Amino acid sequence: MLDIKFVRENPDTVKENIKKKFQDEKLPLVDEVIDLDVKYRAAMTEANELRASRNALSKKVGQLMGQAKKDPSKLAEAEEAKAQVKANADRLAELETLHDELAVRIRKIMLTIPNIIDPSVPIGPDDSANVEVERFGEPVVPDFDIPYHTEIMESFNGVDMDSAGRVSGSGFYYLMGDIARLHSAVTAYGRDFMIDKGFTYCIPPFMIHGNVVEGVMSQTDMDAMMYKIEGEDLFLIDTSEHSMIGRFKGQIIKEAELPLTLTSYSPCFRKEVGSHGLEERGLYRVHQFEKQEMVVLCKPEEAMDWYNKMWSYTVEFFRSLDIPVRTLECCSGDLADLKVKSCDVEAWSPRQQKYFEVGSCSTLGDAQARRLSIRAKGDKGTYLVATLNNTVLATPRGLIAFLENNYRPDGSILIPEALRPYMGGVEVLRPIEGGVFAH
Repeated sequence: MLDIKFVRENPDTVKENIKKKFQDEKLPLVDEVIDLDVKYRAAMTEANELRASRNALSKKVGQLMGQAKKDPSKLAEAEEAKAQVKANADRLAELETLHDELAVRIRKIMLTIPNIIDPSVPIGPDDSANVEVERFGEPVVPDFDIPYHTEIMESFNGVDMDSAGRVSGSGFYYLMGDIARLHSAVTAYGRDFMIDKGFTYCIPPFMIHGNVVEGVMSQTDMDAMMYKIEGEDLFLIDTSEHSMIGRFKGQIIKEAELPLTLTSYSPCFRKEVGSHGLEERGLYRVHQFEKQEMVVLCKPEEAMDWYNKMWSYTVEFFRSLDIPVRTLECCSGDLADLKVKSCDVEAWSPRQQKYFEVGSCSTLGDAQARRLSIRAKGDKGTYLVATLNNTVLATPRGLIAFLENNYRPDGSILIPEALRPYMGGVEVLRPIEGGVFAH
């Protein structure tokens, strides 16, 4: 969320930013919120003046009533002063109501006006305009067929989507045996990988209040993605970033404690509305998955340095698992409203012979901090912190990338050296005889 003062002083900049995000329908909101702000500040000024005069008027009434005992002519003047006190009180009540109403209307609009994007962000309407930045590792096109990921899992008797469909509906799954173990191993490795980078490991709440949701994401994303607990002011998280940032709501952090570097594990729950097609079946788009996340709170001037560090950690993580990846700069139209700059990390799919998204790194400037009132205090005063988030690993997508890139012609799965301690020293997973797609 932008500072209303910034919008007031830079309306053309705000409008140009809206145009860059291809959200022209929001352009009238800038003038509307500026007009509401004028009325808000006028009401506040008048209310303050009335409050300032209240004591003086009350004192005057007391004096006149005292004088009226000796001079009845003062009674009319006293009554007039009393009427003024009442009129002022009535007007003050009106102004306070107006003040509150205007504050709500202003905040509602400000929550919808997108954050100012970084000058380096490429301009484009949607993800088709995202720009490849760099590749890491050589994408291999094997000389043998790689089955669809659920077929690979089935050869190990490692997935059961039919039963999950009966129990929970579409978009859910059971993982079993070696595949379930591999899933846990990759997740644990992601945890320790980030701990070794100096991040503090956290397990956050998996449900958050509505005011926290409002603080960390846009209303549009909230409605499209999040599950609400019926009858409760609680939402299931769709990423642990939200409860991790929410932890600092209303807090003042000592500047000496910055940067706060945190890595969190959680299950995540998403509606994933509109998912369909071959590559959307299986485990690509599911309602429940697990994630190792990294979150940073830092000084605003340090945000871009941390942004570059964070996405590089994800690249390093996937390369340690023998998975080629690339980074993709998100264009203006593909950025969520709170984001200043974002990039996707995409893994190579040797079966599809193309890359697919496995993680996303974002810097949000002070947008979340402003919404949630998260500040730092140093020698030069108090200021809003910058917040950043990045995916270390989201399963099962990360697991899909691992299976495809470590799949061998005989149907076995090679376990990279970095992961072997988490698999009890196992170097190769072999299909189960009688597995659905076992060789």
